[in-house]
Amino acid sequence: MDWTIFFVVASFGTYIGIALWARAGSTNDFYVAGHDVHPMINGMATAADWMSAASFLSMAGLIASLGYGGSVYLMGWTGGYVLLALLLAPFLREFGKFTVPDFVGDRYYSTAARVIAVICALFVSFTYIAGQMSGVGIAFSRFLGVDFNTGILVGMGIVFIYAVLGGMKGVTYTQVAQYCVLIFAYTVPAIFISMMITGNPVPQLGFISNVRGEDVSMLENLNQVVTELGFIEYTSTNKSWIDVFAITGALMFGTAGLPHVIIRFFTVSSASAARVSAGWALVFIALLYTVAPAVGAFARYNIIDTVNETTYIETDDYATAAEGITSNGGTPVPEWFKNWERTGLVGFEDMNGDGLMQIRGPNAPDGLANEVTINNDISVLASPEIAQLPEWVIGLMVAGGLAAALSTAAGLLMVISSAISHDLCRRTLFKGMSDKTELRIARVAAAGAVAAAGLMGMNTAKLAFVAQVVAFAFGLAAASLFPIIFLGIFWKRMNKEGAIASMAFGLISTFSYIYYFKFVDTDPSHWFLGVSPEGIGFVFMFFSAIIGIVVSLVTAPPPQDIQDLVEDIRVPGTRTRHGSVDDDMGPMDDHTPTPAE
Repeated sequence: MDWTIFFVVASFGTYIGIALWARAGSTNDFYVAGHDVHPMINGMATAADWMSAASFLSMAGLIASLGYGGSVYLMGWTGGYVLLALLLAPFLREFGKFTVPDFVGDRYYSTAARVIAVICALFVSFTYIAGQMSGVGIAFSRFLGVDFNTGILVGMGIVFIYAVLGGMKGVTYTQVAQYCVLIFAYTVPAIFISMMITGNPVPQLGFISNVRGEDVSMLENLNQVVTELGFIEYTSTNKSWIDVFAITGALMFGTAGLPHVIIRFFTVSSASAARVSAGWALVFIALLYTVAPAVGAFARYNIIDTVNETTYIETDDYATAAEGITSNGGTPVPEWFKNWERTGLVGFEDMNGDGLMQIRGPNAPDGLANEVTINNDISVLASPEIAQLPEWVIGLMVAGGLAAALSTAAGLLMVISSAISHDLCRRTLFKGMSDKTELRIARVAAAGAVAAAGLMGMNTAKLAFVAQVVAFAFGLAAASLFPIIFLGIFWKRMNKEGAIASMAFGLISTFSYIYYFKFVDTDPSHWFLGVSPEGIGFVFMFFSAIIGIVVSLVTAPPPQDIQDLVEDIRVPGTRTRHGSVDDDMGPMDDHTPTPAE
């Protein structure tokens, strides 16, 4: 516990110090860090912004629980970032508008379209941030000895300081520090555990190597163990191919519509710098994502090895617990299980009264029911304890988990803040607002968003795992924002009526489907085309795009200057309507309305 407190306090102190050092003094600093962040630094900050609690805590946990079925999150998020970096980010940077609603408002020459885009961005961001705050609560509840809700309140306070005071400038440099913490925290335990199980110090190779002292690979061994306990093979899945495809697609295309990732490409000086920044971000992201499958496999292997067929002893005094084999043939339950049991995230119910803890799947050959429940989201945080690694490794892991959750939460808060203060207030309701007033509103909006996000996070654990909650946000972004961004860049005939219809349909249909099948009808057999709520955004994305295209074709085309602009932004350096590429494209870049507006 002492090491945990040391790493958490030291890292949080660093974040707050950076935020105070880089405190925003203008709207330009607050929203886009002055456009002067180095591409490599921005790539590191983007990676931290991207790798949230869903990536750090929950993705490996889902891979541990679902095996191959959990790989949809890995494939979807990885492919999605490539899609965003290569297909959209440079063109959005060339356009010069640093928020999605700002792009929509100018590209579709419509205040109504801008307001709907604000609503979509807020829906996506609040859904996403709820998952991050839930991850914060999970980490604090175990390692700082507080309850789940108290952990979220502590996290809210930390985010409030460096996001509200520092703005994007403070958030950017804070995220660089957070990336260093989270990547070190993720890989060091993985190296230790890979060495212990297989003797290979490279986790990416370790989980496909032979188990130490045996002539069988680690994955083959895991397949055999889980099938003997009644689960499907670890390297197989019971998900339908269409659902796997839909979830992967929703995560991919949702990435390309995520406002908090897009805004990062405006903190660099130009479109060419945005491309370089995207390349660096891919390198930094790969350092964690290539390790995640190994972390998930090792976690599943160790959980079964340490818990199954152990004897549950009703005592916290492990010094008095029996050593070796107990009277009923089992070994005492490991201390890590007792520690996590206090959080309510793991549990044991002795259904047959034999005192042994049986982990069993639905097809257990011995007919026993599963008696052990383990929340997927603890797999990564608990892995150092399960493997009995040194205390400093455990402390480092919790600091990394908190860094991952808080870095993304800060980025999302900036999106919420800018959507309210810049897009809704300055560009829509109060167009004569001064910079000073806008900055004040931005900070108030960020503070309010912190409070709302915390309240949502307190209820997230009741809904689903962190990664699943985040998947809902990606689905909403895929269906509501991606079509109008993509068509707005690559099809000059897309008009404001089509954009409004597309966004409205995508948001309402996807949100309604998720709500209905999560809270009203939970029977998977009733899913549309067999697609789960996590993947439905991909399906509705096509309907949303078709609706936008059809409506655009049956209504008046956009003004000629808008069509010329669409052609200009696809050729770097030739933009004619919004000034040169190197112009300051901060929040004061208010263009003169066209006659169509």
